[in-house]
Amino acid sequence: MQPERADSALTLSAEERHEMIAVAAYYLAEQRGFPGEGAMDDWVHAEHQIDRMVERMRHDGANRRALERVGLRNALKLWGQDGEDAQVS
Repeated sequence: MQPERADSALTLSAEERHEMIAVAAYYLAEQRGFPGEGAMDDWVHAEHQIDRMVERMRHDGANRRALERVGLRNALKLWGQDGEDAQVS
């Protein structure tokens, strides 16, 4: 199996997905001022955001380079954020 090229289709390993969810959950907690309660809700919401964002990026034809270029915080804003999902800033 060849390593994925930076310009190939967007695919994520389980570890990459987990890391992205952790970062998004951190941003959600940051937005709430880091109170102790709500961590599980942040995680579940982050999972939804990441999965939706990645699906939308794939649908739009984005690749790994596009995700790396914009960064996770900006990617969450750009792809799949409407309604309640628009909470990440």
